Amino acid sequence: MKKNEMNKRLFNGVLLVTTLTLTVCGFAWGSSDAHGGVHNAWLGVDTWKALNFCVLVVAVFFIAKKPVANFFSSRAKSIEDEIKELEAKKAEAETKLAEYQAKFKNLDQESKQIVEDYIKQGEEAKTRIIAEAEAQAEKLEDMAKRTIEQEFKSAKSALQKEIAAKAMEKAEEVIIASISSDDQDKLVDDYLKKVVA
Repeated sequence: MKKNEMNKRLFNGVLLVTTLTLTVCGFAWGSSDAHGGVHNAWLGVDTWKALNFCVLVVAVFFIAKKPVANFFSSRAKSIEDEIKELEAKKAEAETKLAEYQAKFKNLDQESKQIVEDYIKQGEEAKTRIIAEAEAQAEKLEDMAKRTIEQEFKSAKSALQKEIAAKAMEKAEEVIIASISSDDQDKLVDDYLKKVVA
């Protein structure tokens, strides 16, 4: 249907151009004074020229009809394809626009949710860090108590040794001060008797 309409239009266009050309040529040839004077008569030569021109126009029409029709139909097809492609891109862009608008609307809510999540994670981290610090403090306190007990026992032992040594020194001094030379001789003799026996 479209092809027939296009052929009709093309044929009508060619006829119109041919008629206009013949009319203009007729006026131009009729007003020329190529034959030695002014005359307005249509000559036989003019008829053959007009017929040649019409034959030429019809021949060009039939020769160029198919390529011109193919050119215009392929051009129309490519334009139609471009329009379809652009409509598809437009629909895709509208879909993306709607999607982005929905995301933009939810952006405030999402940002609030993200802030709440970070606050919650911070509180959890704070609780965990405090618990770890308390456990570490208990360990350090237990270690400090054991170290203090060790140091206390060590100091007590050293103090006892020092007291015993001082007591021995004092006892020796007291014994030396209270023993007379007769008592010393007697002790030496008792010791020798024990060794000999």
